[in-house]
Amino acid sequence: MHQTAISATRTLGADLRALRKSRGITLSDLAEALGRSVGWLSQVERDLSTPSVDDLHEISAAMGVPTSLLFAHAPAPAEEAGYIVRRGARRPIGADIEGLTEELLSPDLTDDFEVVHSTFAPHSAVPAAKSRPTQEVGYILSGKLDLRIGERAFTVGPGDSFRIRGEVHEWANPYDIPCVALWVIAPPVY
Repeated sequence: MHQTAISATRTLGADLRALRKSRGITLSDLAEALGRSVGWLSQVERDLSTPSVDDLHEISAAMGVPTSLLFAHAPAPAEEAGYIVRRGARRPIGADIEGLTEELLSPDLTDDFEVVHSTFAPHSAVPAAKSRPTQEVGYILSGKLDLRIGERAFTVGPGDSFRIRGEVHEWANPYDIPCVALWVIAPPVY
């Protein structure tokens, strides 16, 4: 019984519900934005109805996530589902920012947080400072990254960690090698 309960949380519907709730969007608001009924959306979130490819494009746009996040539900072996994410099975996530590659390390989006693997290409930077209603902790595995958090500027390197609490922030990798970081973000935003 325990295995069944865990397996039921790692579905497209569960991820959609978690994304919607993390953004404070009601079923009726999202259904209206999609031009669909609340009943249809509820069935999708409960995995009783399968959305079309066009529906997934519209849902991802409405929630501000890449469509690839919704398509990338590769089945894991039953004994690993909900526990293990293999290197080759990571889901691509994040905004389409040139020079930034992000992958979800968490098995799904149903927890109170998400863990993300980020690679910042050499000579890349976020196009504009941003803030989001999250608490984030990053840990640099390799390379260096320049951060601006609020009015403070930092350079972080291997073994360094940092925290962002909803502040306006931006990043740049003006260096000649990629920077690889792990992020823990609460609540999930992807």
